[in-house]
Amino acid sequence: MTDKLVIATDNAPAAIGTYSQAIRTGDTVYISGQIPLVPETMEMVGDDFDSQVVQVFNNLKAVCEAAGGDLQKLVKLNIYMLDLANFAKVNEVMGQYIQQPYPARAAIGVKELPKGSLVEMDAVMVL
Repeated sequence: MTDKLVIATDNAPAAIGTYSQAIRTGDTVYISGQIPLVPETMEMVGDDFDSQVVQVFNNLKAVCEAAGGDLQKLVKLNIYMLDLANFAKVNEVMGQYIQQPYPARAAIGVKELPKGSLVEMDAVMVL
């Protein structure tokens, strides 16, 4: 069995359930879903999609860095949104954080997300 290393950082929201912020096995890091919680307060950043998607990318960035990588090393990104009409905003903000080559990606419309979030993302990173 491959060893698992728990990745944890105070620069991203603490886990609010029975999961880790990320798990590294070999050179691969599996990053748990990030919602727009501000790490210092564990409160939502705001009610608007724009501020929420920026906070989610900031949280993903913090977990990537804690694992010894960065957003550019993401190979897969899953984006969950309550309203797929916000997809253009995701692309705009993602372009501020990640340059080509972009990770493989899925965008999924969902009915509900934790804590009333409008967006959540999880990812896979290879170091």
